[in-house]
Amino acid sequence: MPLYSDIDGDSGVHSYEFGPDWIVVNFTKGGSYRYDASRPGIAHVHAMISLAGAGNGLNAYINKNVRANYAEKLG
Repeated sequence: MPLYSDIDGDSGVHSYEFGPDWIVVNFTKGGSYRYDASRPGIAHVHAMISLAGAGNGLNAYINKNVRANYAEKLG
């Protein structure tokens, strides 16, 4: 699973992995969450994949736009 590069050094995201219609985000303080086309929807998933690749803004995006609207808590 790729580590989140966190350009600004202020993110709560540790690592992530993704496919065409899903992303799993692992947070530094524990917990892994799957977001997919069903929850919170494909537009959010694509935005999150883009931010993950850029290494900036993913944690803020999740806090502002999806919060607990995840498909599954993995751990």
